[in-house]
Amino acid sequence: MTEPAELEAAILALLARQEPGRTLAPMDVARSLGGDHPDGWGPLMQPLRRAAVKLMKEGRLVITRKGRPVDPDDFRGVYRLSLPAARGGDHGPGNSESV
Repeated sequence: MTEPAELEAAILALLARQEPGRTLAPMDVARSLGGDHPDGWGPLMQPLRRAAVKLMKEGRLVITRKGRPVDPDDFRGVYRLSLPAARGGDHGPGNSESV
């Protein structure tokens, strides 16, 4: 079975490869770890959700549904993952475009 730290690392690695402002489907992360057959990636979906919730609570990613951030303790249905800076062009510390 895949360890939570491995799931978290996979989520963050795939998000880092996304273009700014783009989101990622949890199924894409599951397939990157378990392969294209549902028997490989399907069992990873619930552990991935738990890893995503943990990362959102730590401020390391954002879980969205219909384009809006969700309450990590209470959301249902299809969701997407993104990096926090992708939410609206935040140019906080470390993200400035010019010096």
